[in-house]
Amino acid sequence: MAIDYGDARTGVALSDPTGFLAGQTFLIKSRKQEVVLEELAALVQRQGAQELVMGYPRNMDGTLGPRAEKYAAFARRLEEATGLPVALWDERRTTVDAHRILGEQGVRAKNRKDKIDSVAATLILEGYLDWKRLQAQRQEREEETP
Repeated sequence: MAIDYGDARTGVALSDPTGFLAGQTFLIKSRKQEVVLEELAALVQRQGAQELVMGYPRNMDGTLGPRAEKYAAFARRLEEATGLPVALWDERRTTVDAHRILGEQGVRAKNRKDKIDSVAATLILEGYLDWKRLQAQRQEREEETP
């Protein structure tokens, strides 16, 4: 399960059971951290999520700013609420890419507000799943090498 945490909306994307494709998305509309935590914990339980990855805001030069600290604190609370570790994933450009994707699909700018966070969560999930596949392939090659 991937999470694009935000001040007013939090996008969520789930992979298929094989962990190969990003699939179903959800949107949590709340400014209250407690509400978002409760809804995420309920989704984890209901959907049987086994891993959590959350977008982690880095500055374009790779440094961490004040939002990164806020997100890391939220990730710690999410771990406590769900009992699952949260992987923090560099989310630079996901919102920009989500706007581009929705624009290419013909979604007008004023209609993107409720879709953008779910699309961004899907991009985070796809990046994480791709990375996991590459890690598994590297490990297989290393095990094959005498």
